[in-house]
Amino acid sequence: MARSINESGSSWVFPDGPLEEIASRCDVITAASLVGSCKFYHDSATQSVALPASQPFGMPCVLHTHQTEVPPAHNPFSRVHKFKQQGAQKDKQHDAKDRKGTLCQLTPLDRISSDAVIPDGGTGMWAGANGDWIALLGFPWNWELVNVYTGRRIPLPPISEFKSTPDKLVFESNDQHLQLLKIAICRVPTAASNYTSFSVLAIFNAAIAVLHCASSRWTVLDNQFLAYGYSDAIIHKGIVFAVTQTGEVYAWNQLSWGPLLISTAPIPPELDEQGRYNLGSWWLARSPDGSRLFLVHTWGVTDGRDYTGLVRILPAAATSEGRHGRTIRGYGKGLLGCEVYSMDTSQLMPPRPWRRIISLGSYSLFLGVNYPIILPVEDGAEHDRPNMARSNSVYTSHHAVGLAYPPSPEICRFSLNSEDCTVGFQTNIRWTWRQVPLWLIPSFANARQWNLPSRHRLCRGGGEGHWEALTGDNTDLIAAHLDVTYTVRLAACSRELYDRISKDEGKMHHWGEPCLLMPPPAYWFDEHWDWATASRLHDTVYDLVPLDHPRRSVALPFMHDRKWLGANGDWIAAADHHGYQWCLVNVYTERHIPLPSLPASKIDHSSFSYQPAYSFNWGPAIDLLKIVICQVPTKGGRYADYKLIALFDKTIFYLEGGGDWRMLEALTPAPDYPNYCDAIELGGHVFAVDETDGSTYFWDTANENLMLPFVIPPPVVDDQQYAWFLAPSADGKRLMIILTVNKIGIANAEVPPDIPYAANGLQLRQYPPVATYVFELDPLSTARAGDFLWRQVNSLSDHSLFLGLNYPIIANLKKRESKAPDGTLVPFMRKNCVYTAYRNIRYNQYPKILRCNLQPDEGETVGVISLPKDGWDSVRQAAMWFKPALNIARSVLPLKKQ
Repeated sequence: MARSINESGSSWVFPDGPLEEIASRCDVITAASLVGSCKFYHDSATQSVALPASQPFGMPCVLHTHQTEVPPAHNPFSRVHKFKQQGAQKDKQHDAKDRKGTLCQLTPLDRISSDAVIPDGGTGMWAGANGDWIALLGFPWNWELVNVYTGRRIPLPPISEFKSTPDKLVFESNDQHLQLLKIAICRVPTAASNYTSFSVLAIFNAAIAVLHCASSRWTVLDNQFLAYGYSDAIIHKGIVFAVTQTGEVYAWNQLSWGPLLISTAPIPPELDEQGRYNLGSWWLARSPDGSRLFLVHTWGVTDGRDYTGLVRILPAAATSEGRHGRTIRGYGKGLLGCEVYSMDTSQLMPPRPWRRIISLGSYSLFLGVNYPIILPVEDGAEHDRPNMARSNSVYTSHHAVGLAYPPSPEICRFSLNSEDCTVGFQTNIRWTWRQVPLWLIPSFANARQWNLPSRHRLCRGGGEGHWEALTGDNTDLIAAHLDVTYTVRLAACSRELYDRISKDEGKMHHWGEPCLLMPPPAYWFDEHWDWATASRLHDTVYDLVPLDHPRRSVALPFMHDRKWLGANGDWIAAADHHGYQWCLVNVYTERHIPLPSLPASKIDHSSFSYQPAYSFNWGPAIDLLKIVICQVPTKGGRYADYKLIALFDKTIFYLEGGGDWRMLEALTPAPDYPNYCDAIELGGHVFAVDETDGSTYFWDTANENLMLPFVIPPPVVDDQQYAWFLAPSADGKRLMIILTVNKIGIANAEVPPDIPYAANGLQLRQYPPVATYVFELDPLSTARAGDFLWRQVNSLSDHSLFLGLNYPIIANLKKRESKAPDGTLVPFMRKNCVYTAYRNIRYNQYPKILRCNLQPDEGETVGVISLPKDGWDSVRQAAMWFKPALNIARSVLPLKKQ
């Protein structure tokens, strides 16, 4: 498997191969689209051994509505949509740019269901499928064929003889109501015909219409002999065949004759006598070589209606077992059944008789709203149990769209082996879905067709134009379904992909915008959290939440059994849950840099209840607050040029890459230790602020002996309790100190109500105004003069500060407003504001995340983000600010286009 190689020859971008890495994080449809985007991936996929293990390519699957009903703001697969501000509604006309994808499920027969994102049809319904194409029904007469991999859409004309009604499935013709059953895509559009030539059948209960070209008209096939409604229809050797609900088969040759009744139902006597065929369905299909016409009759499947006067066959399940997340039920002999008949249609006047098929050999049939699928299926066993996927079987799903009652069982396997019973399962928990399940085989076999007839071909080489086949829309769709880290890896594959993703035309990523890095909502619990039995799913997958946009996922595999202690840029400082081993890890490359242990001569380290515990060797316990990454490791410095501060409440340790931790002594003797709350490094000096009174200590790190520090008096002296933060100025030359009131609230300890924010699913609150101040000074020049004078900063201009567990982020928000036009809380991201999050890994502040305007209007409230729980225990992470960026992808791009 080819890999993306950077200038130094390493292959961090996709250590297990680019195709498998990305495909494992895409839904199956998006993965197939990616495989077909260029010859590089296409050739890799055809040779890949690991790819089939991650995606069900080539397997018959049931495509159905996703089982979870998640509001769009919380649905990760709805992130490709454009979200408006709270209370805004989407345009009713469903702009095409908003219709990126719909989350569905693909259920293979012998695997756990996979997510599938298919092109969104707005309010459309699936009405048929064949190969790469599905038929979508809109209202009124908004019918179209859609390629599930490329999103190509072919509108279908209305049937001029029929009049639409308020029900999109019901039409009127000559005072007769016609119910649409499905659209049979008999011949799919191809690039060779410029997607203008195809054959589709619109099958109604009492009419059939045929269309061979998007620019032509539908032809309604008359049938004066019809006594019962139609059940199914196909085109076989240029002739239209249709079967009724009672098994009569009619044929039309559009050029010369029709309709012709070629047969009545070939019902075995034992079924005819019991009337069981009245409870069955009739299907048409073709033989594997396409030479013969198949007629299939299934019976015993009920749909909940009242069959008074008929012998109703109740499919009571004899056996059931749970497999792959679904319940498989077996039905005894005589309860459900299936017959398959074959006819040679080379002679229809008079027609030849039907011949009973007792075996399909290695083939199986898949029937439903989709066009009939017949393909070889390998038999196998899993843990001594037979697979659901079997040869010589007939699989059925719904026979029509818009059924008032679901069939029971919904998905059936009828075996033509007399010794096997019929088995079945349901796709959804309850019958509330507007989409009908149908059979679909995910595949990239037609990838070359997807890239024609335009110049966006599968290139024969790896040079110019290698990625041209991957359109901008597909890039957005693929990136939208990857987590943030793998989107960066995708961008690092080629300059073309980097350019497309960096433009972020879909507005999904918001590169360079500070976001909240936090555990997903499912990770917050009120009850005690047992870390030993916790699901490992959320150990490595977190939420990255922009303040005014839908949240995205970020995969951090290195965080398994770790807690983060701080962050800066692309790097996170982490420790194991015992706190013994510290390290730096790059979020995107996963480069791991172990850190030395604290000096045993100074610090004693132990662990209690999976919480790291530290103490001075001479007595008092000390608390680790955070690791401040003052300078990140770089490639130019061989990743040994980092600078770190280990901030404890009573002491500070400083580390430069390649060295050992050095303890920074304070002036105060024991037991009057300082009460540190924040620290940074600026210009070769370490600064730490004391929470007790706001005094700031600073040490010259160039002095190996680290002499006692200077002390800078606080800018404000009063009786108010403040939360103190340190940060560099925007130009990095001055030290800033930020102070906000430590506790906020309203009279009588009342808690304001939560305000749901539809943009990202967060809960907002409004609190009374809070005093927030920013001061700055040039520490070096004032130290030489011996006069430390803080200067108040009244405005951050186009910038905002983001403070917390992370290294301070100073974001340029020039395009943002400083206030909401209507005085509301949203948009929450604004310039000239100070945002604070968790101050350290232990601090249980409340409320958690604040936004304070430096120049508030009279009566302007403080915006607060309310998180699900006040505190966190040993396995939870404190939310912090993180700014996703593509810079690292650009720095490792291949010298030549891939």
